[in-house]
Amino acid sequence: MPKHAVVIAGGGPTGLMLAAELALARIDVAVVERRENQDLAGSRAGGLHARTIEVFDQRGVAERFLSQGQVMQVAGFSFIPLDISDFPVRHNHGLALRQNRIERILADWVSELPVKFYRGRDVTGFAQDDTGVDVELSDGATLRAKYLVGCDGGRSLVRKKAGIDFAGWDASTSYLIAEVDMVDEPAWGVRRGEKGVNALGKLEDGKRVGVVLVEPHVGKADKPTLQDLRDALVAVYGTDFGVHNPTWLSRFSDMARQAASYRDRRVLLAGDAAHVHAPAGGQGLNIGVQDAVNLGWKLAQVVSGTSPDSLLDTYHAERHPIAARVLRLTMAQTALGRGDDRTEALRETVTELLKIDEPRKRYAAMMSGLDIRYDLGEGHPLLGRRMPDLDLVTESGPLRVFTLLHEARPVLLNLGEPGAFDIAPWAARVRLLEARPAGVWELPVLGAVPAPTAVLIRPDGHVAWVGEGTDHGLRDALTTWFGPPTQRSAAAHLLSRHTASA
Repeated sequence: MPKHAVVIAGGGPTGLMLAAELALARIDVAVVERRENQDLAGSRAGGLHARTIEVFDQRGVAERFLSQGQVMQVAGFSFIPLDISDFPVRHNHGLALRQNRIERILADWVSELPVKFYRGRDVTGFAQDDTGVDVELSDGATLRAKYLVGCDGGRSLVRKKAGIDFAGWDASTSYLIAEVDMVDEPAWGVRRGEKGVNALGKLEDGKRVGVVLVEPHVGKADKPTLQDLRDALVAVYGTDFGVHNPTWLSRFSDMARQAASYRDRRVLLAGDAAHVHAPAGGQGLNIGVQDAVNLGWKLAQVVSGTSPDSLLDTYHAERHPIAARVLRLTMAQTALGRGDDRTEALRETVTELLKIDEPRKRYAAMMSGLDIRYDLGEGHPLLGRRMPDLDLVTESGPLRVFTLLHEARPVLLNLGEPGAFDIAPWAARVRLLEARPAGVWELPVLGAVPAPTAVLIRPDGHVAWVGEGTDHGLRDALTTWFGPPTQRSAAAHLLSRHTASA
């Protein structure tokens, strides 16, 4: 029976990102993916938000995506544009880039890392015990893993087999989405209907047509047909424009559901397996990638024995509220997208409100992922938030904060008096760097914040501890997030302090 530390069910964006995170931490990881290669039918999701670009920048691969997409303002609320160009961040923009290309870039990056793939197969079942999980594959093989992570989409078999409840709201509207040829010139652009937004647009080749249509009735569960698409076009536009040759035809709805728990012992969920919702605002792929970055380093530390199993409970505690908010936001956007007169009046009002700086910044930060704060207790405004990508001055020359995170390792950044911190018991796990910031301390929405004397940065780029002139709380934060001090290092640390005091 092949053995791996972690098996990931599903090789989409979330699964690929998680595999990369684990591989960077030198964890033996395998991905089970039903596709024989990374080819994807249709373009799917349409871009990356600012925080996701930052996540890729933290790993040194952002330019791979930026070079293939179009930098632009992509944040919006129910098609109401939200400009973030005045945000105090390096990437104060989004990126227009289709999911098929995003997956290809991710897959190329992962191919450079030690990740094992089992392609052309599905996970069909599993059984977990106190030491691991036996994972059954569709070809009859079985894999043994310490942990199994379901990144297998909204219909996740892993979630279902684990018996994790998937509560939420049933669909009130369903859509057809397709990429097709048309004989006649279609009515380009967006057209609102009483139940939602319809859109016809040119694809990248300038010939084929991307179609999004509200169905007259909530769609059936079966796969849609070309005739279903023709009927829906006629219902909205009065003609089907001679539609033919669909290369991709699918159905989605505004169903909103979330896993009650992201973990059942040695089985975890991420991405669409943990939360599904309407695509309004382009949140799904982005928060899936961010799930993976939150989970990856924690799972790596538990697998390697650095941290206790309880560290994995912080994954649910931190990421579940983020997706719960996204579900509410997408439901609100879906409701606001309807085209009856009363909703249109409400939309005009909301549009005017979002032109005012404070609400515009607040909602733009939510939609772009730049306002996320994990609840790590009271303290400095940086605590629990993304670390700004400041320019730093160091002994070895200038560098950016995100450069320090390329290897997915935590960093203690000393910005005050040199030699003020001794973290010898964690030296093998946490990098200590002394530097001076070359920029100002400013956060989206909040604005300027007091300059800290030190920050402890987790591998996911969030701040785990802030120094304000002392090291108070630092050892507790190091232990909480990066495991107890090594016995040998702890003894040496105590001896050095005793010698110094003598």
